[in-house]
Amino acid sequence: MTHSRWFRAVAITEAISWTGLLIGMLFKYVLSDNEIGVKIFGPIHGGIFVAYVVTVLLVRGPLRWSWPVTLAALAASVPPLFTWFFEIWAVRTGRIDGSQQAAVPSRPEANSTAA
Repeated sequence: MTHSRWFRAVAITEAISWTGLLIGMLFKYVLSDNEIGVKIFGPIHGGIFVAYVVTVLLVRGPLRWSWPVTLAALAASVPPLFTWFFEIWAVRTGRIDGSQQAAVPSRPEANSTAA
């Protein structure tokens, strides 16, 4: 599995585990006193969170991420679902496949003001 595919899989899985934990918290604190969702998704999310952080640190070199991009990826692990939003942004800007030219097709002559 390539670095980009591995990162995308872990980022999306982390967002899904956040969703499960949020639903569990909704039942525990709002709808009822049922703690089963938090007991199940809490440890799952915790493990995937750690896997996401380790994955970011491992793929930053092969994907040639700058430190600001790496810090943004790490910060995305804190708010719910932001790893998914970061993954979408990284794909659109070419930071996942390591080729920014693929995501931002731009030729110098296309940007020239000279006619």
